[in-house]
Amino acid sequence: MARILITSAIPYINGIKHLGNLVGSQLPADLFARFNRAMGHEVMFICATDEHGTPAELAAAKAGQPVAEYCAEMHKVQAELAKGFRLSFDHFGRSSSQRNHVLTQHFAGKLADNGLIREVSEKMIFSIDDNRFLPDRYIEGTCPNCGYDSARGDQCDNCTKQLDPTDLINPHSTISGSTNLEVRETKHLYLMQRALKDKLEAWIDSKTDWPILTTSIAKKWLNDGDGLQDRGITRDLHWGIPVMKGDQPWPGMEGKVFYVWFDAPIEYIAGTAEWADANGKADADWERWWRTDKGAHDVTYYQFMGKDNVPFHTLSFPATILGSGEPWKLVDYLKSFNYLNYDGGQFSTSRGRGVFMDQALSILPSDYWRWWLLSHAPESSDSEFTWENFQASVNKDLADVLGNLVSRVTKFCVSKFGAEVPAGGAFSEQEHRLIEELGTRITDYAACMQAMEVRKASAELRAIWVIGNEYLQAAAPWTVVKTDPERAQAMIRLSLNLIRVYAILSAPFIPDAAATMMAAIDSDDWTWPTDVAAAMTALPAGHAFTVPENLFRKITDEERADWQARFAGVRT
Repeated sequence: MARILITSAIPYINGIKHLGNLVGSQLPADLFARFNRAMGHEVMFICATDEHGTPAELAAAKAGQPVAEYCAEMHKVQAELAKGFRLSFDHFGRSSSQRNHVLTQHFAGKLADNGLIREVSEKMIFSIDDNRFLPDRYIEGTCPNCGYDSARGDQCDNCTKQLDPTDLINPHSTISGSTNLEVRETKHLYLMQRALKDKLEAWIDSKTDWPILTTSIAKKWLNDGDGLQDRGITRDLHWGIPVMKGDQPWPGMEGKVFYVWFDAPIEYIAGTAEWADANGKADADWERWWRTDKGAHDVTYYQFMGKDNVPFHTLSFPATILGSGEPWKLVDYLKSFNYLNYDGGQFSTSRGRGVFMDQALSILPSDYWRWWLLSHAPESSDSEFTWENFQASVNKDLADVLGNLVSRVTKFCVSKFGAEVPAGGAFSEQEHRLIEELGTRITDYAACMQAMEVRKASAELRAIWVIGNEYLQAAAPWTVVKTDPERAQAMIRLSLNLIRVYAILSAPFIPDAAATMMAAIDSDDWTWPTDVAAAMTALPAGHAFTVPENLFRKITDEERADWQARFAGVRT
């Protein structure tokens, strides 16, 4: 039994996320977690809300709430939506937790002790009308690199270049819109990333199995232009983790907080500690996942994220870990994703363009979305959600292929042989060929899942559903029963066992439908079908079952047209 640690990029607290956010990190991470649990491995799956920085403050101000109150409320909302999409986190934490305060301050202290923190006097934009410094998203302007006119003070969303507020052309305050700005001096702490470049480069070079997308982004940030830069890890903000060295005040840093991109990844560790706290466990129970001197040496750690998060997880967070000089677990495999676009354009939170998680669940159950998103995951390139494609995929894959098989088999058996697994007949060459092909397909499917090849895995699963339908069409028990009822019973006995196997294999993708299938055949044996021949006889003759409700309904043309108009950009 392997020990598998999984983290997905933690979503910002500032509002409900769209489907592009979901498929870029949390959903494929959940798929991998569910698969590894099914294989019998010990899994720890951690996520959280990212609650610090300007996005939280600005969203709270817009909502007219104190920022702490806003974050607590939105954490509940995001946690409920995660449950709605059946995201199987072991713990869904908060970066504002006390555990993260302590750990963030601990890491900063260790970095300082190791000579990797320097104090920098720098010039920052100060808004006279707002009477405050304007870090990060409190200021916008034109990007000096690409000319994008809505670049933020920390990064340009168009070209992804990291920026400082003073880099912006024609800047303005996002609080008041004021251009009555001036440059003032302030002091901040910088993590000396350049001093760690050789270690980071050697570590990245050792990851020969990483996706090309991950390594290309990491090496670009490591070497392009001026190469790896030292990075400010403090901000002039009111909401965040106070700047302290361990449990001691940091002279000259009074009133400042740590930069959100310094403390947010540390929440992966803190979230595991929160899991231990919530379950009455000792520190040793979470340290065995993260401290290589306390048991984590045999853990394999996987991260899932969109490509925009890769630089921070391949450079900044590892710099924190390596620079601490302590035996913390580094990621073994970083699975990154491109972007999911929406119906000829981009998802837009500000313009309400696209489908958001709450809206998706209001019109269809989660399995419909899980299947489409995972089977179209933007792995090798950006992919696009269109309503026509969504309708076709649901109607064909889920309703016609999987749902139809379950319905036909159970209804036919009840009508001809009763609501029990029939006992007559023996398997013929036809059944044995199906079992053999199924064994090959399951092996290929498991290999794709283990390799985190999400789209290939979905194609293999669909192929497994298809061969069951092809078998039924060729065997035609509804015709054979007229002349050889014993033979027809053997066909249906195999087909009922096939439903159980489909439930097990499908559960990582469509957990609710899998549970419905398993309940219909009255089984709670979720053992992975390594021995396919044994799995196809697991339900004995006489075993009772029920006919499930329709697993998936088809999407009508009228519904598709209505949803396409509704989500074109009118969200309030």
